[in-house]
Amino acid sequence: MFCLLYNNNLRIRSFSNIRFFSSQKSVKEKYDLIVIGGGSGGLATARRASGYKAKVLLIEAGRENDGMGLGGTCVNFGCVPKKVMFNAALHAEMLHTAKDYGFSFDTPTFDWAVLKKKRDEFIFRLNGIYKKNLSNDGVDLVEGRAKLIQDKKVEVNGVVYEGEHIVISVGGKPETLKVPGGTYSTSSDDFFKFENLPKKVGIIGAGYIAVELAGVLNKLGSETFLFIRKSEVLRNFDSIIQQSVTNELTKNGINLITNSIVKNITLNEKNLLKSIKIISNSNEIEFEGFNEIITAIGRVPLTSNIGLENVGVEVDVKGFVKVDKFQNTSVKGIYAVGDITTNGWELTPVAIASGRRLADRLFGGLPNARLDFDKIPSVVFSHPTVGSIGYSEQKAIEKFGNNVKVYNATFTDLYYSITEPRKLYFNFFFF
Repeated sequence: MFCLLYNNNLRIRSFSNIRFFSSQKSVKEKYDLIVIGGGSGGLATARRASGYKAKVLLIEAGRENDGMGLGGTCVNFGCVPKKVMFNAALHAEMLHTAKDYGFSFDTPTFDWAVLKKKRDEFIFRLNGIYKKNLSNDGVDLVEGRAKLIQDKKVEVNGVVYEGEHIVISVGGKPETLKVPGGTYSTSSDDFFKFENLPKKVGIIGAGYIAVELAGVLNKLGSETFLFIRKSEVLRNFDSIIQQSVTNELTKNGINLITNSIVKNITLNEKNLLKSIKIISNSNEIEFEGFNEIITAIGRVPLTSNIGLENVGVEVDVKGFVKVDKFQNTSVKGIYAVGDITTNGWELTPVAIASGRRLADRLFGGLPNARLDFDKIPSVVFSHPTVGSIGYSEQKAIEKFGNNVKVYNATFTDLYYSITEPRKLYFNFFFF
């Protein structure tokens, strides 16, 4: 009902389509900790806190609400299904060298549909395991889109909950390609929705996701093109890693298109094949006939619609939540872990470890518990795989000056010691 006074007459009107939001909404339940986001960091924080007898609520959007689902990016569209695909690519790679180890067989065939079905079943099984673990640990779970509405209060599905402590762990999503025809490309997340192995694929990006997808698709039989803006991939890694992985990409038969800026993507409506036009050194070059074009140009945090502005949580220009070394945000009692923070590490083990340390500090009697971000190991599932820890040569020189010694050695992996030399593919494009 809506009342108004008009010419001294009281008129009452009903507006059924108007919803009034009030800061006085009653709180359904109070918790020691509310975690927004059921990814790796959120799950780790919630379960560790519950182990200290804290009363915990975890809110996860779920796939029904266009969310990732329990486990977040890593489990649903990242490390776990990626590693399954990497293992499939390893099988393909080993088939080529099996004869050198004494095995003989007819030409093998590969069924993408079989792999996808088994992979997806495994992921859904993991989702169920995570849900069961939360229940076993006494963590309450609510599925829906959460929003901070005021100090210590979170609304989801029209219901308000109050938390003495609130952790934001909503993760990120792939950045979209903002060029004409960019919508004809698909994201690295949507790669896992492919129903068929693309005969010819273009991948845009030079980071580890692009490198990994290029390696997988190439090994499984796709004609693979990788478009990068500079001359080498993995520019955030040590120069030795950049050079080595770049060289291995070309040795493995991937068409590496360097110094390329994507101008547009077009679709041939007759055969549904796609083309990429790039600009390199002021020259326009077009590559045609792609079944799929995948963009892997970075990820952005999902922080724009969760009410951070309602409570004053500060973010940087890209939307990452500003945190200190203890995961504290700019607002007392609100914390952030995982890919959405400014700590600079978008890695699942980092999210898990920082979330557990936070719970130790808040509920475990360890006031100084925090994760040390100085020496984080990382792995790239390229072909071959790459691992690194500590400073790159460039970072070491920036920190310690020129008095830095670098030791470098190359050798042949024992696996390849009795195999025929791999064919070198001369398809490294320089412009």
